[in-house]
Formats: sequence, structure tokens, C-alpha cells
Amino acid sequence: MDESGRLSMEPEIPIESFKIFATGLDHPECLAFDRQGFLWAGGEAGQIYRIDPEGKLTTVANLGAFCGGLAFSLLDVLFVCCPALGVVKVDGSGEVSVFATHAGEHKMICPNYGVFDSAGNYYVTDSGNWRKNNGYLLRFTPDGKGRVIGGPFGYANGLALSVDENFLFMVESNTNRVLRFELKPDGLAGEPEVYAEECGRFPDGLTLDAEGNLYVSCYASDDIHRITPMREKTLFAWDPFAILLGSPTNMAFGGPDFDVLYVANLARTTITRVPMGRQGQLLANQRVKTKLRPRPSPI
Repeated sequence: MDESGRLSMEPEIPIESFKIFATGLDHPECLAFDRQGFLWAGGEAGQIYRIDPEGKLTTVANLGAFCGGLAFSLLDVLFVCCPALGVVKVDGSGEVSVFATHAGEHKMICPNYGVFDSAGNYYVTDSGNWRKNNGYLLRFTPDGKGRVIGGPFGYANGLALSVDENFLFMVESNTNRVLRFELKPDGLAGEPEVYAEECGRFPDGLTLDAEGNLYVSCYASDDIHRITPMREKTLFAWDPFAILLGSPTNMAFGGPDFDVLYVANLARTTITRVPMGRQGQLLANQRVKTKLRPRPSPI
């Protein structure tokens, strides 16, 4: 490990492989694809952008406050983590409504990132406050009822759900670690295990490819790490100039063959992308059209 917290090795792919896909965004934190292949992103001042396959921006809505994690439900409705408002829903016409400010009696401090399973359950992190170890993992059932299922953690952040939906991965940014939870039939999460350590500086976002490789984007070290299913960790990409990877926060797979990785750069005004040579793991809203059998909700 070198002084910057990166693995002491050459990146798997050169930074020149990344290209700018869209520009003119207000410091995007997160991004997510809808079923039609449009990319959505949030802005620092509350903008909700829809981006066509050519990279053209349309501002669909404005929440008036910083937008964190984006995720699409099974009905392809956009859920946005907005720390100032809670979790907010945005439909295709731009209509905005608050989905939740609490999970049961727990009032969210900093809702950060969410992911849906194939039964419509919504897992979301409440980061808490930096260095206060008051972050939590929450779960909302399709009827909107929420509960705390894990914590406290040190700044709970990005999430990724295994393809069989038996395990949930979560970034703990305070400790530069990725944790993994077994999801129980009663809807609770098992005890966290450390899946990977020393994941750059301030790991933020997670995504999985179809082969089970986990990608970790790091806000403070301008790099992306890859963790294989055997838990071997490599430096996937790094930008020493923080231009094409400038405080990368979240990632999503897309493209006609679903083999292009798109990255939000919070320190810049761009979304960049890179061809991967392997397909990403389909998310719940994207799997609906493939008619996979959904996992029943235990509640």
C-alpha cells in the first residue's frame, strides 16, 4: 500500500480508456439506468437529470438540495436519497414526493444509497455523521414500512446485492472497508463480515459484474478497485490527475450490450465511461423484462 492508500501496482486498465459520456452536470454523486436505457443522475443543487444514449441532458426535476444515491424500483420509479428531505420518489414526468423520513422510529440523518431486490424490498444506508459511528442499514418493504436491520456503522455508504439476493455488500467509509451481510428469511441482516479492507481512501460506491466481481469507487483516492469472488483485490483504474476519475462516487453498467461501466465524478461536472469486456449484473428493475422469478418477501 502506498502513501495515497492505493495498492502498489499498475492499474488493470489505463486511465486513457475512459471517455467523457456527458458533461455539464452539477457535480453528480450517483447514477442509475432505467429499463429503457436512459441514464439518470443527481446534482449538487437538487437537479435530477435524464441522459439519453448520446449523452444529451434533460433536467426532469429539482429537489432543491443535494442528491445522493439513485435507484429504480420494480415499477421503474426513481428513488433518490436526499439528506435534507429523506428518501424521495421522482416519476418520469418529474413529479416529486417524499417516500420516507424515518424507518420505523429511526429518523434518518443522512440517507445515502439504496438498492432494490426482486421482491420490491428497498435497502438503504443512513450514513449518520462522519466519524460518529452512527450509521445504519435500513430496509423498506413494498408497502413502505421501514425498519433498522443493521448498525451502528462508521458512515454506511454504497450497497450492492448479490445476484442470488442472499448477500448484501456495504461500504463503511470511515474504515475504508467493504462489509458483507447474509440476508435472513425474516428480513433482517446477519452479523457483518469484513469482505475487503484497505479499499483506497474513502470508498463510496459499489457495483457487481455478471461474473461476481465487485467494483469499489473511491472518492478521496480517485480510483476504482476490483474484488474477485475469491476476494482477491486489484487496482482496476486510477487517475493521477483526477480528470476522468475525479472523486468517483458511484457506478452503473449500461450500453447496448450492458458491458460499459459509467462513473459519476463528484469533483467534476462529468460522467465518464469505459468498455469493460464483461457484462454487468442486471439490477432488479432491469431484470423485470427478463421475467426472472422474483424472490418472495418474508414480510
